[in-house]
Amino acid sequence: MRHPEAAPAMAHDRSTPGWPAGREPLRLPASTRPILTVVIHTEEEFDWDKPHDRGATTVEHLRHLGRAQSLFDEFGIVPNYVVDYPVAAAGDAAALLKGYADSGRALIGAHLHPWVSPPHAEPVNAFNSYPGNLPPELEEAKLRELTERIEHRFGSRPRTYLAGRYGFGPNTARILEALGYEVDISPAVPIDFSADGGPDYSGFTSHPYWFGQRRRLLGLPGSGGYVGALRRGGTPLYRRLTAPAMRRAKIAGAVARLRLLERIRLSPEDYDGSAMQRLTATLLADGVRIFVFSFHSPSVMPGCTPYVRNDAELERFLARCRRYFEHFMRSLGGQTMTPLQLKDLLQGQAATRGATP
Repeated sequence: MRHPEAAPAMAHDRSTPGWPAGREPLRLPASTRPILTVVIHTEEEFDWDKPHDRGATTVEHLRHLGRAQSLFDEFGIVPNYVVDYPVAAAGDAAALLKGYADSGRALIGAHLHPWVSPPHAEPVNAFNSYPGNLPPELEEAKLRELTERIEHRFGSRPRTYLAGRYGFGPNTARILEALGYEVDISPAVPIDFSADGGPDYSGFTSHPYWFGQRRRLLGLPGSGGYVGALRRGGTPLYRRLTAPAMRRAKIAGAVARLRLLERIRLSPEDYDGSAMQRLTATLLADGVRIFVFSFHSPSVMPGCTPYVRNDAELERFLARCRRYFEHFMRSLGGQTMTPLQLKDLLQGQAATRGATP
């Protein structure tokens, strides 16, 4: 289920109340050691090349999480598993996650896939797969039921949220505040999902920000950006260079090979270790000190995602994670925090300055 990109004709209006239009980037001092947080989209298995299916709810891959969790443990990383309804409703498979959380080795958050989350009141289609596109009452009802299911399954109420398909919408901030959430990790910088009705994050940066009615919610974007000599051209230039005509003229390929302009996100699924290191160096130079590394949980089991189709690809996938963690923690002298720890840090910084919040 690839996410098409197009001009932002259908993008959400960022002046809409609840959309973080007035967000101001939060910048830690340049002397701050880089901080890494790891977020896992913990969800059911489904065919990424087929339409959304309400009946696709198996979570067998959760039994294979051990190797990834051991890797996190090795580097002192407490991953934030944001779980959706099929995961929260699972029995023995979810018990493994609960064990990680109960021992302090993981943080549990929420991840709303509308098509497999009750109440099932909407047609299943691409537009409705972005939770922020649902009528506000339905988006809230689905997230409320998911929140309560997670609380029942794991013994504590989730406080971090990542919208399924990154689908934050104009009513999401109000709903998160009403349900007691504290951190939103939905933005996928700098991707534009407006081609099939999703949000446009091409104007976002990788800096965190406060938002919501009382500016008490922390927005923590998934790290991404443009790298290379032409990166200041950003999304407009990237769109032109990757247009069909430019591809036919092989200009896009030449630009990529020469690394003049690359769009990279901090994920081992689409990007190798070298690319993730280039992104990290670029963001550090831009003053970013908080990095969000993420992937989808089914990638730990061969055949469940396009990124890991066999055992050899799984080995390479895990090796990419290891190499990046070694680079970040050892070469860069980095540290690791959960999204909630990051919020405490940023709140403390704000309090020291006498600022909001």
